[in-house]
Amino acid sequence: MPAPAKEPSPAAAAKVTAEKSTTKTETPKRSEAEKADDLVAAAFDKPRTSTPEPSVPAQTKREEPKTATVPAQAVSAPEPVKTPEPEPVIEPEPEPVAEVVPEPEPEPVVVPEPEPVAEVVVPEPAPEPEPVVVPEPEPEPVAVAEPEPEPEVAPASAATPAAKPAHSLAQVKSRAPGLVDAYKAAGAALKDVGLAGERATVYLVLDRSGSMRPFFKDGSAQHLGEQTLALSAQLDESATVQVVFFSTEIDGTGEVSLSSYENRVDELHAGLGRMGRTNYAAAVEEVVALHEKAGNPGPALVIFQTDGAPEAKVAAEKAFAAAAKLPLFWQIVAFGDPEAKGFDFAKKLGADEKATNVAFFHAGPTPKDLPAAELYGNLLAALPTWWAAHKA
Repeated sequence: MPAPAKEPSPAAAAKVTAEKSTTKTETPKRSEAEKADDLVAAAFDKPRTSTPEPSVPAQTKREEPKTATVPAQAVSAPEPVKTPEPEPVIEPEPEPVAEVVPEPEPEPVVVPEPEPVAEVVVPEPAPEPEPVVVPEPEPEPVAVAEPEPEPEVAPASAATPAAKPAHSLAQVKSRAPGLVDAYKAAGAALKDVGLAGERATVYLVLDRSGSMRPFFKDGSAQHLGEQTLALSAQLDESATVQVVFFSTEIDGTGEVSLSSYENRVDELHAGLGRMGRTNYAAAVEEVVALHEKAGNPGPALVIFQTDGAPEAKVAAEKAFAAAAKLPLFWQIVAFGDPEAKGFDFAKKLGADEKATNVAFFHAGPTPKDLPAAELYGNLLAALPTWWAAHKA
């Protein structure tokens, strides 16, 4: 049988009781420390160990001297509790997080919002003066448009282009010096009738019937061709005259220009062969076809030369009437005896008020000797009336 254990001395019992009381009182403190340790361990990922606590009562029960060492170990146990690593108080770290977020937000919101508002206000009054400026110039062009019709009605408009013939005198001198006198006379005649500076195509129709031989032989036909070209230099930008030779039919056509006019009519005539009768209608229809083919909508002056009556008067009347739909003025020029009955048809047609597009003029038996001023005065005498009606 083991010997009964000795009862502790009163002093030792007092110490033990004191130690138990201390352990009892410290247990709640350790629970708080444990909580702190748990927080620290959670922050640093290290779990807390509670092994030293149960070893203390086991040692105190067996031996007294070991119990003396136990309190030292027990005393050392609270020291880690004192290491309140929570003292670095990581808790204040979230405080700067709250400081960062709210403070910068109000600053950018306040500044930029009023600035664009002020910018928008500025352009709004700008367009207001613009419509005020626009209506002011509008009445100005209205006032300008009113005087425009006035110069149109006044005869001054005809005088304006007078200084600008189709070709200048210098151009005629350099290209066709033999036409200078005729060119000057034509310009003066146009100015007298108020047509200086106007533009028109000029055609020449020459009769090649058998009775016309003497007029080709003495140069009258050639002379008329040159005078017609000089008039064209005043009226036509091309200064080219298309010539139609007719007899029983259309014998041929050709051109006379500033670079080719000397003996040009005689040369064309010589190459056409036999001369025939006098077919007015064929000649009129040929000129109409040439004008339509050219596609020129402008007016044209046709100098229609003949020495006798038409072979078919009815056909001639119809041809001239049909040509009235085009801007063609026909000036008939008669060669020969003024008293000859063969010119009755042409005289009557030229005097007919219904045929406003036809006029008659007799150049006499020697048309080559007719002065240029007299020729142009007669060629242009009836043209202004037709011109005015055509322009209206």
